Amino acid sequence: MNLDYIGTIQNGKVMKDSKVEVNGTLLSLESSSEEYVEGEQIQVFIYLNKQGDKVASDSLPQATRYSYGWAEVASILPHIGAFVNIGVKGKDILVSKDDLPLLKSVWPKEGDSLFVSLEVDKKGRLEAEPISENEVISELDKAPEEMLGKEVTVRVYKATKAGSAVLTEEGYRGFIHPHERTEEPRMGQNLTARVIAVKEDGTLNLSLRPVKSISQKEDAEVIYEYLEDNDGVMPLTDKSSPEAIRETFGISKAAFKRAMGKLMKEDKVIQEKERTVIKHS
Repeated sequence: MNLDYIGTIQNGKVMKDSKVEVNGTLLSLESSSEEYVEGEQIQVFIYLNKQGDKVASDSLPQATRYSYGWAEVASILPHIGAFVNIGVKGKDILVSKDDLPLLKSVWPKEGDSLFVSLEVDKKGRLEAEPISENEVISELDKAPEEMLGKEVTVRVYKATKAGSAVLTEEGYRGFIHPHERTEEPRMGQNLTARVIAVKEDGTLNLSLRPVKSISQKEDAEVIYEYLEDNDGVMPLTDKSSPEAIRETFGISKAAFKRAMGKLMKEDKVIQEKERTVIKHS
């Protein structure tokens, strides 16, 4: 068996002495106390144990090399990253610090959950990688308009200065602008938020503020505040990619262009080569 099967779920046949045959290879079976009959067909998760041996577990994680799943943070090592429990006994997987926010104050804490898939290094060791913005968008479920005004349970999958990107329990993507929160949530934090807008692309704008404090600012106001917070300059224009725009502001390129048009019409900003700046009188 080569490394292609590490981090995947495979079909196996139970053999004698707590062994399972997977694709012609005999592996030790790490059982969750289930009793199996010799010859029984079961599904198993393949990984390397602490000794570097290939083993199989009948605990099947949601997160694999080919699927994403929520994994609970088991421990934090500030100079390395976060170890997450994917549901396989005794097998915590590292999320590198390179895949966590630059600001350690919004790193996840023990008990938070990260939405990850698995990768394998050259030695067959498993690593966990948080879902990227492009992957969220490619798998996007469109939220119905009826969600407007409802409270939803969300988890943060991306924490940035420009806002918090979240996934709802129903699988919808949401975005919390900085002005709709009193403090910046952690990556992996579980929150209750209120839907303040259902966007044309099926994503949600959310607020963590009480109802009486909700301020539904327009996209143009958010962009202008971002400019003010960044010395009057941002590396985006209406020619920028949809991915770069969504990662920064959580809105579509069409919405961004409308907002930029409003700001330019009001003579507040000008666009230069590959950047936008505040226009000073």
